[in-house]
Amino acid sequence: MKQLVIISGKGGTGKTIISASFATLAQRKVMVDCDVDAANLFLLLHPEAQEVHQFSGGMKARVELEKCTGCGECLDVCRFSAISMPEGEIIIDPISCEGCAVCSYVCPVEAIVMESNISGEWFVSQTKYGPFVHAKLGIGEENSGKLVAEVRKKAKEIAEAKNLDFIIIDGPPGIGCPVIASLSGANMALVVTEPTISGIHDMERVTQMAHHFGIQTTSCINKYDLNLRNTEHIEKWCQKNSIPLVGKIPFASVVTESMVQGIPLTEFTKNSASQEIMNMWEKLQKILTQEDTQQ
Repeated sequence: MKQLVIISGKGGTGKTIISASFATLAQRKVMVDCDVDAANLFLLLHPEAQEVHQFSGGMKARVELEKCTGCGECLDVCRFSAISMPEGEIIIDPISCEGCAVCSYVCPVEAIVMESNISGEWFVSQTKYGPFVHAKLGIGEENSGKLVAEVRKKAKEIAEAKNLDFIIIDGPPGIGCPVIASLSGANMALVVTEPTISGIHDMERVTQMAHHFGIQTTSCINKYDLNLRNTEHIEKWCQKNSIPLVGKIPFASVVTESMVQGIPLTEFTKNSASQEIMNMWEKLQKILTQEDTQQ
């Protein structure tokens, strides 16, 4: 079983389009959407949820008013202005509360308790392309890295139980905690970039991060023909850093049409862009197979 993570240094490079296309091309796989802060792979895979689980990403403080004496010590130590005392009664704002628990420690009568905070949901679904594990983090909630780890753990269990060959992960953008959680233990990362200044800069950052964690990295350039000079710069950088460039996807307006229709590009039409994605998948499979041979 091989785990392929599709990542990018910035949003909007086309990760999800490529991930959804891979869903139509790979035979024995489980799909995963690890962009839990802004999940959108479901828009193209149209899953039917079979399991729904709540996710608790942290703690929140709650005051037990029957015990509270109104001394105000918790009010003095809260650094997040989550505690107020209008009309002499302690009130804790759950949105402002960061769950640090200092208030519960200083309360002399133990009137403040810490409770698990339900901050999102994760799903095990079925699609026409196979099993799909995805999640939805609540607005403004934290611990998305922990939720990513939970989603990946379930996907691995499904892949092992069904003896599947691939776990294909649509990762989050950037270089933060959710990306690190998406990469942990993966066999390969496909970095999707675009021929812009910000695309180049963020591609270099996320590639360096993947290398820091010992993840084999490949790259592809989406909409490469929009700026051939920048595309040439990316090609030279990849060659210099021994990163296989597995694809150069041309710009095509039909890609937007496929998204509007909610259909993966490789299933929606056969054109130069979809053909390049098909070629990419073949190259990635060969690289992953070579990894087994080398071992």
